[in-house]
Amino acid sequence: MACVVYGARPRDPSAPARYSTGMKLIEQSLLDTLAASATSAPRGRAHHNVHANASDPVQRFFVVADQRSYFRPHRHLVRSELALIVRGAVDVLTFDDEGTVTGRWSAGEGQAAVAYETPQHVWHTLLVRRDGTAFFEVKEGPYDPATAVDFAPWAPPEGDAAVAQYQHWLRAAQPGDRSPGA
Repeated sequence: MACVVYGARPRDPSAPARYSTGMKLIEQSLLDTLAASATSAPRGRAHHNVHANASDPVQRFFVVADQRSYFRPHRHLVRSELALIVRGAVDVLTFDDEGTVTGRWSAGEGQAAVAYETPQHVWHTLLVRRDGTAFFEVKEGPYDPATAVDFAPWAPPEGDAAVAQYQHWLRAAQPGDRSPGA
């Protein structure tokens, strides 16, 4: 992808080439390209991996999403996740095992927080507040699809007819509110 510059030279042109080996510069245009892709994607989001492959010890990637994108409530049993909002804003909701909202936080532009970290075993979801919102996510690797995510049984799966109504509920949900499917 032309938006990621590999092997970039340092600003000082007199610096030896050995100092630029492996440097990756992520340009703003990458976010613009991902935002255009997200607009036309059925899931309303697009990803770009910074890590080389699933076996890397640290998984790093950009996600750009529209407001219609549904991040089904889930938890990670063996890893935490860290997300730095680089454009736009999100709301992060956490839940107990029965689907009751335990917390609601905002992060990104216009908010006090610019990032969030979700610990292992915590049910959570993400609500995009503005189309084209971008975040950089970091997780411990290697990626293992068998342990990557555990979806909440009380939330509709992606593609289900109930997703739109559930997202509407999530946008207003506050701590103490119980998921309609719980």
